[in-house]
Amino acid sequence: MASITIVIPFYQKQTGILQRALTSISKQVFQDFDILIVDDESPLPAENELLSLSDEDRARIRVIRQANAGPGGARNTGLDNVPASSRFVAFLDSDDEWAPQHLGNAFEALTRHDADCYWDSIDGGEEFFYHFSMAELAKSVDATRLSQTPSLIEIPDIASVMLKDWSFLHLSCMVIGRPLFEKIRFEAALRLAAEDVLFFCDCMLAAKRVLLCEDTGALRGEGINIFHSIDNDSPQFLRQQFNTWTALNTLEQRFLRRPQDIATIRAYKNRARKQALWSQAKQLRRRRLPQLGLLAKWAWRDPAILQSAVQLAAGKLAP
Repeated sequence: MASITIVIPFYQKQTGILQRALTSISKQVFQDFDILIVDDESPLPAENELLSLSDEDRARIRVIRQANAGPGGARNTGLDNVPASSRFVAFLDSDDEWAPQHLGNAFEALTRHDADCYWDSIDGGEEFFYHFSMAELAKSVDATRLSQTPSLIEIPDIASVMLKDWSFLHLSCMVIGRPLFEKIRFEAALRLAAEDVLFFCDCMLAAKRVLLCEDTGALRGEGINIFHSIDNDSPQFLRQQFNTWTALNTLEQRFLRRPQDIATIRAYKNRARKQALWSQAKQLRRRRLPQLGLLAKWAWRDPAILQSAVQLAAGKLAP
């Protein structure tokens, strides 16, 4: 009977990645937790990574195996199996690590301030340049200082701030309370795209209080990341952009009563269209067939992409 359940979606081809994440969990100052690992039909079975653990460490871990459903589907399975005794859920990607104070800071903040949604910062290497810390965020927006230890802030209308740039948020830094994890789920079909952003938004809009911690809670790992291995020459790029547009279209429905945010969402949607069309134009230049089936599906859902295609052809592809 633990206060926090840790949910880890697992799909890896490298040995030792999960062991590294679990080692960082074992070093937490706060130890009132159990662990749910969802083996998402991983090429390397999760059980193989647990063989070197002590019986004590293994006793607090439950492994659930399932047919491959993607990271969102795996996290949903974890949320569906959280024990009734757990007050909070903490997410950790299998190729990331936690700083020793992560769970302790989260539990202290959430219980002291009667909150149900928490993030701290993540550190990474040069390839992680697009993420920035809560301390950097606090310099650019109005923030209320709640405590120095941990370094806790609160930002008014945090959902609108997230829409402008969600690069200060990471799932491995997120802890949520029972009112959220009982009812909010990931859009599992949006693989390779923004299912995490939708989840962030839904939690923010439903939370009674969102807290942000400037302290580093997670360290970005070095496992194979399928998302960031996709560039605009990749066959998966068009699917990624379509799923991103779909996620943004869903976000737009969430924010219909917040007209000040609609323009931001629509700008992101238009960028997804343009990036998708540029990738297909490159295929044509290389005398390769574009992905007509997915383009047709996109046009059926979003006729505006046809206008974008005409504008691209007239402005960029004309001889």
